[in-house]
Amino acid sequence: MQRNFTPMVEAVERWRDDQLSDVTAKLIIYRAFVEAGLDVSRYLDRKVHSLYFNPQHEDFQPRTMWSLSNAFTSAFKELEPVPQYYATAKLAGFLNGMK
Repeated sequence: MQRNFTPMVEAVERWRDDQLSDVTAKLIIYRAFVEAGLDVSRYLDRKVHSLYFNPQHEDFQPRTMWSLSNAFTSAFKELEPVPQYYATAKLAGFLNGMK
């Protein structure tokens, strides 16, 4: 577990520094749901969009990949436990492929 901790922290820091334009964020959400780039229920698309563009927490105000990731994971909380686990597990790989 300790071997994977440092790379995870570094990845989070990169995402916090990775500024996104509104167009890029919308494109990522579109690819996740409309193009089915992420195997999750399509009904969450508006929830992710809302959470990203109208964040509920001050920490997620910056337009970054970190904030977008948190919008996805917050929306995933509406899923049943097993689909939520699978969606969350696939999210990082999907987002890493977007930039």
